[in-house]
Amino acid sequence: MRKVPLAGAAAALVLGVAGAVAVSAASQAAGPSPAKSTTLVFHVVFSPFEFIQTNNVRNPSSPVALGDELVFHDQLFSNGQHVGDEGGSCVIVDVGQGLANCTEVIRLRQGTITAQFLNGPPPHKQLAITGGTGVFNTAGGDGTLVEFGNGTGSLTLHVLSLVARGGSA
Repeated sequence: MRKVPLAGAAAALVLGVAGAVAVSAASQAAGPSPAKSTTLVFHVVFSPFEFIQTNNVRNPSSPVALGDELVFHDQLFSNGQHVGDEGGSCVIVDVGQGLANCTEVIRLRQGTITAQFLNGPPPHKQLAITGGTGVFNTAGGDGTLVEFGNGTGSLTLHVLSLVARGGSA
């Protein structure tokens, strides 16, 4: 006699789980609302970068070693007005090619934007926006940093306001 109530409870549990999965799948199928997009453009005044020797094993004919770091703190302008700054660090990942893995925080009045990029000799750097705070707390997207060669450059960010499925902005 106990088998019938247990079987009924098991069937109810299976149906309940199946219903929850169906509701979850339906809300995911509907998908999130389209991401909101904003393009930010800045004139950059680069700081002299600071080089930090972190690798004790050094090639005497090279000033740079694998794992050494560069740190920077640059100023951002828009329409001639100072609007923020960016600070970050780059770890040397390939001495021969002069490549460094960089992370940075872009600080603006409305919040911060975090980004990563591979830094190398070409003047064009492609950035991945990895997050933010304030109005940028759901930020994703990409950007381009262009060095002009005279201590200045431009930074263009395509900021998406990402929303989790089933969430709202």
